[in-house]
Amino acid sequence: MSRFVLITSSADFERSVRSSLAPLSGSVQSFQANYLPESPEDILRQQAGEPPEVLILGPGLPREDALKFAAVMDLQYPEVSIVLVAEDDGELALHAMRSGVRDILAPTADMEQIRALVERASLAAAGRRRGLSPNTAERPAAEGGRVIAVMSPKGGVGKTTVATNLAIGLGQLAPMSVVLVDLDLQFGDIASGLMIEPEFTITDAVVGAASQDSMVLKTYLSLHPGNIYVLCAPRNPIEMDRISGEHISHLLRQLRTEFQYVVVDTAPGLGEHVLATLEHATDAVWVCGMDVPSIRGLRTGFQILSELDLLPDNRHVLLNMADRRTGLTVQDVEATIGAPVDVVLPRSRAVPFSTNKGVPLLQDGSRDAAAKGLRQLVERFKPNWEGPRKKLHRRAVVQ
Repeated sequence: MSRFVLITSSADFERSVRSSLAPLSGSVQSFQANYLPESPEDILRQQAGEPPEVLILGPGLPREDALKFAAVMDLQYPEVSIVLVAEDDGELALHAMRSGVRDILAPTADMEQIRALVERASLAAAGRRRGLSPNTAERPAAEGGRVIAVMSPKGGVGKTTVATNLAIGLGQLAPMSVVLVDLDLQFGDIASGLMIEPEFTITDAVVGAASQDSMVLKTYLSLHPGNIYVLCAPRNPIEMDRISGEHISHLLRQLRTEFQYVVVDTAPGLGEHVLATLEHATDAVWVCGMDVPSIRGLRTGFQILSELDLLPDNRHVLLNMADRRTGLTVQDVEATIGAPVDVVLPRSRAVPFSTNKGVPLLQDGSRDAAAKGLRQLVERFKPNWEGPRKKLHRRAVVQ
């Protein structure tokens, strides 16, 4: 099997691609032609084994024919990433995304640009293969990926730190198949925490063309070096008023059809947008601090959502900044909230340092104890995970 297949009439471009991809494992199969076959099968029947990871439609091919071919390829073989080599005239990107094209590459791109873009497309193909595998679905395929709401009734407990690290960790399991959504619409700081300067925000994503077409929506996402996509909060808190609960519901329906994991960093409390998220969430990660107000808030949140029948099937409780010197124990917390604590993160100096640096702990390979706990959280979302524990604690200790 060739990992990369190239169709082009340009011998110079073919040489550039072969030189660029030489450091990557796998072979390149090229077809020198200025036309495309009638169907993808005409190419794939010449492949041994599985389909290629990346199909590159090089210079010299008619643009309209390339877009039509890409649309058929994406429909029949969605696990193959398609790269179109063409000059973007301002309108091409929209048509290309609608046709299933993964990326557009300029014909004048240098070797480093070619290698980086094709490698990114290859990672996306790997993520799609995992998503299409029958063993990876926690729910029927028609329902899409998992929507993970990272929750906390109160602020200041490290919810955003947990959400960003969870997304980065899942991105290591399923590259390019994870999107992190900042749903703290007034004071969300994922963009600054990840050192991202977004061209678009969630305000742009819930209106106009992006709300009508999932492929257009993907062009509104920011790409992070951790192999995840990010949808950042509005630049101005006033924009929150323009985003309704129905906007959020529609957005999550779109994203879960395109991604294996949708991680949502919600605002503290149980506002309209949080409740809309919970209506679609397959999982909720509850972040609790090692203090009485935070613990009581979590207990109250459980009670309210249980009455509203909005508790997701899969519940994961994370105790952050755990420290015995607070006078409380993990057992005290479990007894009060009436549920087991699944992950404990000890108080750590590495956490605020990583936040200030803009590099999550799980991205820089930290061996800190808090990083170990975050990896345990990520492990809970592997496809073979058996589900949350159901044991409840009835005794209340913290008064």
